[in-house]
Amino acid sequence: MSSHRYTLRQLEAFVTAAELLSFTSAADRLALSPSAVSQLVVELESSLGFKLFVRSTRKVSLSAEGKEFYGSAQTVLKHLHLAEVAATDLRNRASGLIRIAAPMVIASTILPPLIRDYTLERPKIVVRIRDAAVEQLTDVVASGEADLAIGPDRPGSDAVNHTPLFSSPWVLWCAPHHPLATQAQVHWADVRAHPLVTAGRDHEISVAQMGVALPEAERIRPREVVDHISTAFGIAAAGLAVTVSPAYVQTWAKRQGLVMRRIVDPEVVRQVCLYQSAHRISSPATTGFAEYLIAGLKRPQRKRASSPGAKA
Repeated sequence: MSSHRYTLRQLEAFVTAAELLSFTSAADRLALSPSAVSQLVVELESSLGFKLFVRSTRKVSLSAEGKEFYGSAQTVLKHLHLAEVAATDLRNRASGLIRIAAPMVIASTILPPLIRDYTLERPKIVVRIRDAAVEQLTDVVASGEADLAIGPDRPGSDAVNHTPLFSSPWVLWCAPHHPLATQAQVHWADVRAHPLVTAGRDHEISVAQMGVALPEAERIRPREVVDHISTAFGIAAAGLAVTVSPAYVQTWAKRQGLVMRRIVDPEVVRQVCLYQSAHRISSPATTGFAEYLIAGLKRPQRKRASSPGAKA
């Protein structure tokens, strides 16, 4: 027997009448006339090939076949309701899995509070963070390993769209007792006069690009390149060197007791972007979360948080 021989409306009329053992009461619940409920049940009985109710002038009761069929009909309606709830959640971007890649600092300081606030109102949304180096951000989105990525601006890719979120100037971090800590702001020439440690190949390249227009003798070169920003901060906290990074890492830096100083002549700004696939259609959940990130990270307080003051 194929399912197209009876309708969900017929099943609903049968289950409601079976629960209430009254076509009149079932009609009231379904906002139909008693004759309409009776007709729906008759049509279902015709499709099934057996009687569902034993009717008399005074009452209605389930037949033996009706009692057997009742559980199956209930299950169909239950699953239909669950499907409707799932469709509503998807339509309202209220459920689904989202995978977002980010460098360590963003993954540990910027994303968690945003995810917490977003999922408090959408408990069926699951957001999973994937740690990724800056150099991997566009690759993991292009390959489908992540639905979204957030991090410093990377060279363009036809496979990935990027949306600017906020800008963050490069700043210097040093120990409170370091000579540069006494200055309200520093120049790149000041940085060149002290041992410098940078974190990762991305920072090393960025620092090199900042001084590319300078004469060879004036260019800034790190004494040491370490893999993780936390290591660079530890070295700086011990007074062994200074380090530079975008200001948005300040949550980590302040935990080490480091002092932040603005670097001028020139001031160099790093753009942080959201990356999404240019070719795959995003799920409603991913689209909703992306819109939330774009709106949330462009708020004035976020911009203020990314701008360094004279004191840290």
